Amino acid sequence: MSSIFTKIIEGVIPSHRVYEDPSVYAFLDVNPRQPGHTLVVPKLEVDYLFDLPTDDYTALWKTVNTVAEGLKKVTGCARVVVIVLGYEVPHAHIHLIPSNNLTDIPFPPVDETARAGLAETAELVRAALN
Repeated sequence: MSSIFTKIIEGVIPSHRVYEDPSVYAFLDVNPRQPGHTLVVPKLEVDYLFDLPTDDYTALWKTVNTVAEGLKKVTGCARVVVIVLGYEVPHAHIHLIPSNNLTDIPFPPVDETARAGLAETAELVRAALN
């Protein structure tokens, strides 16, 4: 079964497209956090961003940069925030949200338990990379 994003890319579900090329499709989020909130989606339907083939992954991030530049020009925002969650739809996607300050984007509070384990976590990640 196709994801909602594949249906949008195929035109089965309408969207407000802002960019398209052979590998990537970008459109305005129908539930925007800020005006201009855009989703950038690879046309290849893969659930997890880091499972994308290298060429698709590279094309996706190149498009993120291109669309972010356009959003900044159009909205006049200070920054375009990049968020990759990956849980809401089983199709890799990147949120681009125009922002003028940190309060524009919800940010979870600090996890004191995680802070206490920084040294151990860093050691484990370094070991996993070798």
